[in-house]
Amino acid sequence: MTVPGPAVVFPAFGTAAVVLVADLDGEVDAATRAVEAAVASVDAACSRFRDDSELAKLNAAGGAVVAASPVLLDALSVAVRAAQLTDGLVDPTVGTAMRVLGYDRDYAHVPATGPPLVIRIGAVPGWQVITIDPVAGTVRVPAGVSVDLGATTKAWCADRAAAAAASASCSGVLVSLGGDVAVAGPPPSGGWRVRVTDHHGASDDAPGQTVAITSGGIATSGTTARRWRRGGEEVHHIVDPGTGTSAPGPWRTVSVAAGTCADANTASTAAIVLGERAPAWLEAHRLAARLVRADGEVVRTAGWPEEELT
Repeated sequence: MTVPGPAVVFPAFGTAAVVLVADLDGEVDAATRAVEAAVASVDAACSRFRDDSELAKLNAAGGAVVAASPVLLDALSVAVRAAQLTDGLVDPTVGTAMRVLGYDRDYAHVPATGPPLVIRIGAVPGWQVITIDPVAGTVRVPAGVSVDLGATTKAWCADRAAAAAASASCSGVLVSLGGDVAVAGPPPSGGWRVRVTDHHGASDDAPGQTVAITSGGIATSGTTARRWRRGGEEVHHIVDPGTGTSAPGPWRTVSVAAGTCADANTASTAAIVLGERAPAWLEAHRLAARLVRADGEVVRTAGWPEEELT
């Protein structure tokens, strides 16, 4: 997903953060500082690839109750809510499955090829094993369970960052974190124009569609950008919690618009896992979505515009 127009861009979560303000008189520096602060706090709490993160310490606690910051508690609550809303299609207890598939470090450092995988097909432990006590400020996961927050946290951070940036800049703001787009405050005339493509770093003329949003967020989940090969077989980063392996569905990408970027990302990830059942599920939940098959065929649901914005 790309966002046309002048922007501040900086590295975040192994990808790129993009910050735009609607008002030319808005404090873009203040907006950028707010986004940087939000990204830093979420990374310190939730990164699976930092030994010093709160999440890494929780996963290594061997079943002990662990004190958690408000940021980690909120992130875990968002992940559990996503699992509840999708009946476990999006589940935070996929950490071990991700590691077995080879996604055990920042994606930029994941080897493109490697030896065959030894995978035991089976469901992940399930979000129900996570115990969150918001009053005591603690969390517990059983020994042997590894939590991964990648399916929800980047999008949730985009929501947090956009709200903080809008407040700091006294302007409407768009924040994109690796293509997870959230907006806050008054939008520009005609709304925020967002280019939906296979990859957030693609050029403005890449195959895709330009749409406009005025609130909430858009998220795209896909199986093409983060892929690698093990023993001659391709795997990717979206895990089906029912099998513990890469979801095999027909969709190259799924883009969803929703009231928050976190909800949009939850739905787009669930749609990848659902496969052919995704359009009916999205329609039933009245979620506007654009699904692209491997051969490029586009399926739209719940009012996603047929025509590209010009």
